[in-house]
Amino acid sequence: MTTEPLLRARDLQLGYGEFVLMRHVGFDVRAGEIFFIMGGSGCGKSTLLRALMGLHPPQAGQIFYGKQDFWGGDEGARHGIMRRTGALFQGGALWSSMTLAENVSLVLEEYTGLSEGDIRDQASLKLALVGLAGFEEYYPSEISGGMRKRAGLARALALDPPMLFLDEPSAGLDPVSSRMLDDLVLELRDTLHTAFVIVSHELASIFAIADNSIFLDAGTRSITASGKPDDIVRDPKTEMSALNFLTRGGDRSVAA
Repeated sequence: MTTEPLLRARDLQLGYGEFVLMRHVGFDVRAGEIFFIMGGSGCGKSTLLRALMGLHPPQAGQIFYGKQDFWGGDEGARHGIMRRTGALFQGGALWSSMTLAENVSLVLEEYTGLSEGDIRDQASLKLALVGLAGFEEYYPSEISGGMRKRAGLARALALDPPMLFLDEPSAGLDPVSSRMLDDLVLELRDTLHTAFVIVSHELASIFAIADNSIFLDAGTRSITASGKPDDIVRDPKTEMSALNFLTRGGDRSVAA
């Protein structure tokens, strides 16, 4: 992994209006790193993810992509950065009236000057990368939940971004499908050197694939633990909120 972070968050304050969810949030994400955002219900996990994705500004602090100030620059520069990231939302967020290939192609049609044939080839390639070769003409309603998540991941990969954001990717999946998705994330990280920022409460995934993580504590409204999950559990200085989360089954709610 490179030492220069792809993403840097510095002294973020997150919330809505006058309500503050989190203060003094800071971390780095590097190329090829699988980074988890953990915490209990209502702590601000999804709010943090939205700030990183450009969907909701932080109340204070800075986010840098490379040397570019994400929220401190103009809107055009921010949208340019956003096109260098991809996102997988909880339900996959696929257009139900479009085939899988059309869902992936939509991004390419909007943001590239590729020909129709090249777009079709790229859509097939991205679907093949996530194990859906041959499913180009299927509609989302015709495939399983796990396959819909993978199709959403193919769409997130459409522009070959160096960083992907995943919001509760295992939500609603059975353990086998969840493990298959974990294996796919590892494969994409290893082959494409893509960085992943993942909001999750699924301990099996967190311990299986996380390179780094932070724990957001709703009580203190701050990060109370950071690092590789195994190291957090072994550290005698780990605060009880994080330790309880990682050793007692996590938080079954996906609210944030």
